[in-house]
Amino acid sequence: MSGLTLREIGRNIGEPDSPQKIKHHLNQLAQRGLVRIDKRTKKIERVKSGKVGGTRLISIPILGSANCGEALIYADEYAEGYVRVSSRILGNDIAKRSKDLFAVRAVGESMNRARIGNNTIDDGDYVIIDKGRISPKNNEYVLSVIDGMANIKKLIKTDGQIVLLSESSHDFPPIYIHADDVDRHLINGVAVKVMKRPDEFAGMRDASGRDILKNLGPQSKEEHAYYKNI
Repeated sequence: MSGLTLREIGRNIGEPDSPQKIKHHLNQLAQRGLVRIDKRTKKIERVKSGKVGGTRLISIPILGSANCGEALIYADEYAEGYVRVSSRILGNDIAKRSKDLFAVRAVGESMNRARIGNNTIDDGDYVIIDKGRISPKNNEYVLSVIDGMANIKKLIKTDGQIVLLSESSHDFPPIYIHADDVDRHLINGVAVKVMKRPDEFAGMRDASGRDILKNLGPQSKEEHAYYKNI
């Protein structure tokens, strides 16, 4: 969409008299990482998965949530946004498979004791899935779709069956599947990395704590320690 004015873009999509609406929607798409707008050249291009040219960043499509609602088809055209991760954070072995990577948001606490690398899987985290790995090893964490629902579970292979386990501080029952019922559509890939959601409230809590201490006036060391830890 290089060189088109907002009105020309609007005309192409049936909104010829709403340039501000077009600008708003383009900014929303850019914020979600679906398009890239070059402010210098005014060029707009769709973001694609894989390496971002001229950088060490990998653009990974976000294709929905796990453990919540119906599973969508995991394909780039269904991306609701992109998360960009430095190839050094992903590690060379994962980064070189960038075309096979997508992300899902973890929902709930069914896997909050699972560990992938050094990270647990908590509500709101981005879990990076390698869709090229559809024959996972025993004890790996997989993204599976069962009865139309996407789940992240630990895969346990036993004689004649597969068990999908939750690793949680809560008691979630396992899922048992006969080996003959397993095909390539059950496993949508292996979880290879967890990108932790920043604690959005930590800064607010710290600021509130400082304000409380300030308002209490002069205190002894013991009083300061007590209120600080409330």
